[in-house]
Formats: sequence, C-alpha cells, structure tokens
Amino acid sequence: MTATASPAPRQSLVLGIVLIVAAFLCVAVMSAFGKAASAVPTAAITFFQSFISLLVFLPWVLRRGTQDLQTKKLPLHIARALAGLLSQALYFWAVRELSLVDAVLLVNAAPLFIPLVAYFWDRTPVTPAVIGSLLVGFVGVVMIIKPSPALLTNPSAIIALSAALFSAIALCSVHKLSGTDKPDTILFYYFLIASIATAPFAIATWKPLTGTEWGLLAGVGVTMAAAQLLIILAYEYASASQIAPFNYSVVIFSGMIGWIVWGNTLGLVAIAGIVLVCAGGILSIVLSKPANPSLGNTPTHGHGTPAAKP
Repeated sequence: MTATASPAPRQSLVLGIVLIVAAFLCVAVMSAFGKAASAVPTAAITFFQSFISLLVFLPWVLRRGTQDLQTKKLPLHIARALAGLLSQALYFWAVRELSLVDAVLLVNAAPLFIPLVAYFWDRTPVTPAVIGSLLVGFVGVVMIIKPSPALLTNPSAIIALSAALFSAIALCSVHKLSGTDKPDTILFYYFLIASIATAPFAIATWKPLTGTEWGLLAGVGVTMAAAQLLIILAYEYASASQIAPFNYSVVIFSGMIGWIVWGNTLGLVAIAGIVLVCAGGILSIVLSKPANPSLGNTPTHGHGTPAAKP
C-alpha cells in the first residue's frame, strides 16, 4: 500500500535499511493492535486506520502547499484504494483467528501474486525463473495454511491469502500511478478514499467502545501513518532492489510479538513454510525486475500493509 520514492543523491544503504526495518516494525505493531482490537467491528478498524493516518499524514502532504494533491488519474486512485481497502479489511478479519505471524506472513505473500496480476493486467511476461520463485513461495504457503477439511469451517488462512491478492492488485496500481504521481499524492488519495468508503460501514456496525479499544484504534492509525512515512524516507536513501528483502523483517517482528503477547509458538513445518514464502517473495521481487523494472521498485505495504500493506 505504499508508493515508490525516487532515491535522492544522498544515498546511504545503512540508513535506508534502518528506516525500512523501522517501518516494518511499525507494520508489525499495527497488526498487533488490530488483533488486540478483535472485539471492535472490522469496518471500524479499517475506517480509523485510514482516517487517523489521513490526519497524521496531511501536514506532510501539505508541507509544499497543495501541489501534491493534483492528479489526472483519479479513477485509478479509486481502484487502488478499493483494492488496498479490501486487503486491509480481509486481513483484520483473518487475524482474529490466526496467529499474528501466520496472518502477517500470508498477507505479505503479495509479491508472489504481483507477476501473475501484472501478466493478466498488462500481459507482462513471466519468465521461467520467476515461475520457479513463485512455486517456492506457494509451497511455503501450503505448509503454513495446512490444507484440510478444517479450512471449510474456518477459512481464515484463505481469507488472509485473499488479502495478499488484493494487496498485489493495489501494488500494481501503485506501479501505474507512480509514473505520474508522487508518493505523497498516492498515499493521500488512498487514505482519503478509504476513509470515505469505510465510513458508512463503520457507522452501520458501530457500538460503544471502551477506553482501551479507542487506544488500540489510535495505535492502528498512528503506526500505519508512521510506517508509510518511514518507507518514503527509506527510499530516499536506498533503491528498492537494495532494501526490498528487508520488508520481510515484519515476519520476525510479528513472530516475536505473537510469542510475547499471545504465547504463539511455531513448529518446524511452519518455520520451513515461513522461510520458503520469504525466499519466494524476495526472489520474485529480484527476478521480476529485468522484465518490468518499475514493478521491482514498488515496495510492499504491509500491510501490507500491509502495505501497507494494508
């Protein structure tokens, strides 16, 4: 759910890595806030995530006046926002039932879907090497979701994977937008459109909240905004190809938070699946670059984002 910022001349790989890791620490914390707020309706969580992020991010967007609010691609902004919004809503729904690390990892499988979405959208060729990386990643996904009849009664893993697919669609939209619009513009319209789109659902499902729940919602919004700003700053100091693999630091942070807060532990099969998904995702980013360089330079959200991604 993020955009690409052109690297500035003052490149510093170490600083770029520090900033991107800090960004995905924020994504992991945001995901934990969302899981902790499981008693809050999903529509309310997604609304406050977008609305609070919009309020926090607005001064940054307006620091140069209103020039960053201009766009000629509003329909594509709407499509990107709706895809990202669906990704976030499905993720917050799934994380209620899954461990934090499983939910975060499945949503961050979006890079595995990007070459497929790009192929069906623009007929961008998918090379055999990329197909191999996707197969590696999807084997890891299968090891994590553990296909069984139980998925029919509790399809949370499939819902999280669906969130990854919509995240990939949003990222491909960002790729198209980044040719003409600045990262600030893309994020502003995402938060604005997502706030408007979720407001009616949040009102329809509203219920009184406790002080703790209000705090969790504020945490979701603030950490989302912080993650986006840190990602933009990271890409001013290093290129996407250099720091994109560090996006998967969110899996480590999520695993640690899940273990400390909820006592989640990982078996050997799950750990192997995590390694394969991360490896497949990183390889798909790296190997896709020659066929479509701009896509390779589009960071994920986490959440996603989730993306921001997300």
